Order: sequence, then structure tokens, then C-alpha cells
Amino acid sequence: MNTPGQQELWRALGLGELPKYAHMSVTVSDTGGKLSKRERPKALRKAIKAVEDIDLEQLAGIGDITVEEVNSFLKGKTTPDIPAIDAMAKHLGIKLPEINIVDFFNSGYLPETMVNFLALLGWNPGGDREIMSIEELIDCFDLARLTKANSLFDREKLLAFNTEHIRQASDEKLLQHFKDYVGAIESPVIGADDESLEKIIEICAGARTLADIERKSRFLFLGNDQIVYDDKAVKKVLLKNDGLAILAIVRDKLAAMEQFTVENIENMLRSLAEEKQVGLGKVAQPLRVAICGTTISPPIFDSVQMLGKENTLKRIDNTIRIVKARVQT
Repeated sequence: MNTPGQQELWRALGLGELPKYAHMSVTVSDTGGKLSKRERPKALRKAIKAVEDIDLEQLAGIGDITVEEVNSFLKGKTTPDIPAIDAMAKHLGIKLPEINIVDFFNSGYLPETMVNFLALLGWNPGGDREIMSIEELIDCFDLARLTKANSLFDREKLLAFNTEHIRQASDEKLLQHFKDYVGAIESPVIGADDESLEKIIEICAGARTLADIERKSRFLFLGNDQIVYDDKAVKKVLLKNDGLAILAIVRDKLAAMEQFTVENIENMLRSLAEEKQVGLGKVAQPLRVAICGTTISPPIFDSVQMLGKENTLKRIDNTIRIVKARVQT
């Protein structure tokens, strides 16, 4: 349906002889059916229906649409514009499937990954090659190698491609990609200088997406009173096996440390674990929860050193105070 309009536009612009068109095979979504922009509204509709006692009036306000439009959407009669879909999904904490290039960018995929992956949908370069640069794709492209069978938009494969492209990217290129990413999503990490960003990328080696790196490191750039504690982490780490008591000991040892280096922090934690005759995790995890609110972060020794002595001690103090108050209530 698009071809006639494209041809008329070509003629109107006076671009000369019309190009020859070739039709690629259909790309099928891993959820079934053709890959379609309708997947995002469909996923949101399903998620909203699964929420009990949802405030539709509030949701409509978030999406800048009317309650009637929300009800029509839930009945499958109409679909709001993409900005409304995205706003409502963000409000509900729902991750929608990526469909357009902006979606994949916001999920932390590299441009090189997307070009590489999309080029292989409906086309085969031969020789069992998969991870390829743009130059390699151009050099070996041949229309004769277009496939007739439908291609599968395999998101797990895309993620594997992105992991490899991150691994292969030069330090300079990866730094620029990460700066572009944190700027676009308005992450607090955007305030970091290049040296800090390079360190973050280094200690997050093996990350699958830029979003993984950002999620793991954003705690470094939050205010000490902005840390949100994961309830499961608090119960599992701080309220069991003397986690809170061990955290208090770690706090005193960090406070007494004259040189706040990665090596000294590591030696202290390992020595304490040996002294208490427990695994390193029993002393490291309480500290990790205290500084970032969860059990996931870059290597704990680097994380504490980058956060700095003053902020680390303040967060430990805040954690002990907040957790004790929860227990008492």
C-alpha cells in the first residue's frame, strides 16, 4: 500500500528513474503474529485489567485523556496515542514490549546492535556469521540471499547481540553511547564526569544493556535520603542472620579507615567475614542494601569507594535508623 505513494513522491521530487523494489519476508513477533505497533497497547490493556481497584480517573489524567477514552481502550474499541500509552505504562510501572527504534534506545540497546540484528531478519550473509559491523554487512549484502521464510524477531537473540556489541565496542564509543543514553532518559547519572562514567562502565563489565549499567549505578548519584529500600532485601539481608548488627560493625570499621581505597575496603570486609566465620556475602550484602537499597549493584568494593566515605557512613546510619523504626512499629 505504501509503494504507489512513494513512487508518486519520487516522481514529484524529480529524482529520475524509479528504484526497483524487493519485498522482504514477514517478520513474526516472538509473542505470535506479525511484529506490530499494536503490541504495546495490547500489553498495557492486559496489565491494566489485571490491577484490582485501579483508579481510572487518575489513570486518564496521567495519559491526558478522558475516562471515557480509557474505558473504550479497555474494551478494545479504540487505542490512545503512543504518548498516552507510554505515560500510563510508566505510571503503573509496566514495561511494554519495544517496537520502534526509540523504544529500543530507551531500553539501552546500541545502534550497532539494532543495525546488525535487523539486517539479519529475512537475509542470510552465509558462513554462519552473526555479529557483524555495518561495514561487513554492506560488503557482503546480496539480494540473492534474501530468505523466503518468515523471520522471527527473537528478543533473547537481540539481547545476546547487544551483550556482544557492548563487549566489542571501543572505550570511547561505549562512553559516548552511555552519555547519550543517560541524557535521553534523564537519569541522575547524567551529572557524572567522564572519568566516573568510564569507571562505572568498567566495573559493570558483562552488562547486557546500557539500562543495566544505569540501574546498577544510579544509587551513586542520588541523595542519601533518596534511597528506596526493597522490602525483600531488608527482610532477607538485614533482619536475618544478625544483618543489622554486622552492618553496625562494618560502619565502625569504615569510619576508622584512613585510606578509603578499593583494596582496603575489600581487605576489611574479607577479614570481618573470616573473623565471623561466615561467607563474604553475609557482611557485604548488608552494606550493599544500606548504600543502594537493593541486593544488586556493581562490585561492592568499587561501589563503596566511588560513593565515598562520608556518604557511605550517612547511608549506613540512615539504614540502621529506618530499619530499627520499622521493627519497633
